[in-house]
Amino acid sequence: MGWALPRDVNWRLAALWLALAATCSAGWLFKAHCVPGGWTEAEQYTTGCYNDVMPFWHGRAVADGKIPYFQTRMEYPVLTGAQIWAEGSATRLLFGKRARDWHFLGVVVIANALLAALVLKWFLAAGMDTRRLWGWALAPPLILYVGHNWDMAATALAVGAMLLAREGRLVPAAAAAGLGTAAKLFPVLALPMIGLSALFGDSRPWRQRLLRAAALSAAAIGAWALVNLPVALLAHENWSEFYRFSQERQGTAGATWDVLANMGWWFTGIEERNRYAAIAFVVGFALIVGLGWRRHQGHLWVLFTPVLAWFMLTNKVYSPQFDLWLYPLLLMTAPRLWPVALFVLGGIAAFFAEFWWFAGMEHAWPATTTGQIAIAAGFRAAVMLWIIGECVLRAPPAWLASSFRRKPGSLGASEA
Repeated sequence: MGWALPRDVNWRLAALWLALAATCSAGWLFKAHCVPGGWTEAEQYTTGCYNDVMPFWHGRAVADGKIPYFQTRMEYPVLTGAQIWAEGSATRLLFGKRARDWHFLGVVVIANALLAALVLKWFLAAGMDTRRLWGWALAPPLILYVGHNWDMAATALAVGAMLLAREGRLVPAAAAAGLGTAAKLFPVLALPMIGLSALFGDSRPWRQRLLRAAALSAAAIGAWALVNLPVALLAHENWSEFYRFSQERQGTAGATWDVLANMGWWFTGIEERNRYAAIAFVVGFALIVGLGWRRHQGHLWVLFTPVLAWFMLTNKVYSPQFDLWLYPLLLMTAPRLWPVALFVLGGIAAFFAEFWWFAGMEHAWPATTTGQIAIAAGFRAAVMLWIIGECVLRAPPAWLASSFRRKPGSLGASEA
């Protein structure tokens, strides 16, 4: 009897899942290739294998099993701190006394890869078109950042909030965004858009709209408080470190304010940058909502994407992995995909420009200058401004705007 492939397998769907597995595996290799022997001769910068995970193994007493906030300091929000503790516990359980920082890195990569798979599953269930699905399965930001930090949990919750809003389930969407805010701060930016959708997205009587807005506000605050309040009450000093750290930290080399300062065009202290960043964000937020109101009034939640992009541009900190926050939202809501491809290219250039600058500080090669960082970050910023304009002024992509629901697990049709 001859060998044959099973006929009941959806091979197009299987190829998509295999591609995502290959992408996440490449992300593991990208971060783990310099693990043997430890980081030497600035290879963590020259090759891009630096990650925030391995320093936490000892630096935040993950190796000792200490509980974040209660027994050791933690500069991340509570849900992320809980994730770090859980992944550290899994590492010690799996490897026992042999557990090392690179084992911890492997566990973190697996957890982030599973979250990336969850996002793909949601995209499939929502009927996303094929090209955008492949954009996620082969996502360059996943290669760069699946083993870099703990951004995937908040990213997945932000995606979930958007998909729930698409279905008109605004209260669960707000709860997802509130929970995401307990992991990283950026999903909070979805809440004004969801709230405006509840108030102005349809023609229900005002009383019903106000009740719905109140319900989603309670859901968002409740989800955030459920995670945060116990820690805030029992370990307030360590709990509040994230918020103090965010206010007091310096900028990053790829952020707009640092680029301007390094080019000699603008210089401010930390307090002034906090103030000007807040003013610039509020003004831009108002413009995005005002200009997008007429076209997007029935689905104002889609403006979360340009609002987040504007926040990233105006914030004093733009760590390279922030690109992972925005990328899946661009796949969801960007009217056209080729500007998204330019954003990815700009993000890759900014990633290596910034890390090679660190390499230069260690007298290693390749090395870059702040001027070269400005070129890469400036290109990315210009593309992001272009995308913001497109997201505000153009109609959302057909797959997102359509009320047609495909059967979960099926591949969407290609875009015209």
